[in-house]
Amino acid sequence: MRNARPKQLKLSWRINHQIRSDKLRVVDESGKLIGVMGLPEALQVASEASCDLIEIAPKAVPPVAKVIEFGKFKYREEKKLKKQKKSAKGGEIKEIRFSPFIGEADYTTRLQKVNDFLKDGYKIRIVVKFKGRQMDSKKFGYNLTNRLLKDLTTNVVIDMEPKFLGRHLAMVISPTNKKIESDSENSEEPKKSNLSSEDI
Repeated sequence: MRNARPKQLKLSWRINHQIRSDKLRVVDESGKLIGVMGLPEALQVASEASCDLIEIAPKAVPPVAKVIEFGKFKYREEKKLKKQKKSAKGGEIKEIRFSPFIGEADYTTRLQKVNDFLKDGYKIRIVVKFKGRQMDSKKFGYNLTNRLLKDLTTNVVIDMEPKFLGRHLAMVISPTNKKIESDSENSEEPKKSNLSSEDI
C-alpha cells in the first residue's frame, strides 16, 4: 500500500503514451514553443530528442506538453516546490528563548534549534528573558546575543538589533543563502561572504 501522497501527485503527470489528448501545444525544456501538433507527431519529436513527452497543463486548450527527460523534469519540479515552501516560511517567525545566565548544555541545544530553523528558511526572534534582579545585569543579555551571532553556522541578516522590550531583550534575524565560511586552512585571509540568491 502506498502512503506517500506527494509521490502519487508527482506520478499523476501523463507521460508519453499515457497522454490522451489528440492535439497538443508542445514546448521544449526551456518552455519555448515547438508547435501545435497531433499526439503521434509530438511523440515522434520527443523520441527524436531522446526525451519524454510530459503533459504539464492538461486543462489548457489545447493541453500543453513538454519535451524533456522525465528525471530532469521531476528534479526541477521538486526544486521549485522546495523554493516555494521556503518562501512561504519566510513570512513566519520562530521564537527561541534564552535566559541571561543559561547553562552550556541548554545554550547548545537552543543554538542547534536556531541553526536548524535558519537552514529551513525561517526568520527567528531571539528573546533573552530577564527575571527579578537579573535586570541589573543587562550586559549579560547583550553578551549572549553577540555570542550567538558568532556561533551560528549560517549567515544572517539582523532585521532588528538587540533591544529591551520590558524584561525581554529581543533580536530578530533571518537567513541569507550562503553559509558562513569557517576558518579554513587553505585561506590566508578571512573573506566576507556576499549575499546571493539562487534562481530556479
